[in-house]
Amino acid sequence: MTDIAAAGKLASKIADDLGVQRYTFLAMTAFLLAAPFFVYPVFMMKVMMFALFACAFNLLLGFGGLLSFGHAMFLGSAGYVSAHAAKVWGVTPELAILAGTGAAVVLGLVVGQLAIRRQGIYFAMITLALAQMVYFFALQAPFTGGEDGIQAVPRGMLFGIVDLTQPLAMYAVVLVVFLTGFLLIYRIVHSPFGQVLKAIRENESRAISLGYDTDRYKLMAFVLSAGIAGLAGATKAIVFQLASLTDVHWTMSGEVVLMTLLGGMGTLFGPVAGAAIIVTMENYLSSLGSWVTVAQGVIFVICVLAFRRGVVGEIANWIKKPL
Repeated sequence: MTDIAAAGKLASKIADDLGVQRYTFLAMTAFLLAAPFFVYPVFMMKVMMFALFACAFNLLLGFGGLLSFGHAMFLGSAGYVSAHAAKVWGVTPELAILAGTGAAVVLGLVVGQLAIRRQGIYFAMITLALAQMVYFFALQAPFTGGEDGIQAVPRGMLFGIVDLTQPLAMYAVVLVVFLTGFLLIYRIVHSPFGQVLKAIRENESRAISLGYDTDRYKLMAFVLSAGIAGLAGATKAIVFQLASLTDVHWTMSGEVVLMTLLGGMGTLFGPVAGAAIIVTMENYLSSLGSWVTVAQGVIFVICVLAFRRGVVGEIANWIKKPL
């Protein structure tokens, strides 16, 4: 009877925790639906794209325990492929986004096969080195436009019906992409695969002793993270009608680490909050010029000292509910 009672309490706690996350998701969705009516839509689209990128990175770092210093290669590569497909091949925006996402998945599979057997700093350095190779390829390849990038990318007509040159129509598409990517990550984290991934993060040796092929699980997590990051990059290229070296540069990889740690590593909503904070700072402190990075550094140090679990992580700890 004691075991049955304990199991019942555990099931009740899990259901309660999932309820909190669902209510938080509904609140976030409601805010994003209303946002374009009182906030500049392009700004909100930028927030959502970087939030999805940070969520993809958090899937790898926060739940898989793998620190990649080269995740910008997936964001930028998908952007280039998506922009080239839309502008040169003349495909519709949905096919361009799918092409960019597919390219990121393939690149993630190749990079993952090379890097996943290493751990810790060695894994991080391999991803950084491969990302630099992708950066210099983007700089020299003829179809990327070099330092100018691919400009004037047409937004086109979604499914031949929806005119994406209309700001609210484009916003709706970005919102659907973001929510789809976020829900996919939610499903992954709460699936048996996600539970094994957390076990590998906590104690890989024990997971191996239980019979799990940890390299295969980590590779799957890496490819999924790369694909979702690519989805963000491909959509971003259509939104801003531009694919440039900025998105594939190593500083972008550092920025997504900052977003994840600032919001709360290992939480579902932390990367969203971190991305919103960083993008807002860059937007409203742009008048400071190069001092923006200094301001970001100061705020990051303060947050690390005051919010050791990140902003959302501290809130979750305070209310004793996972977010």
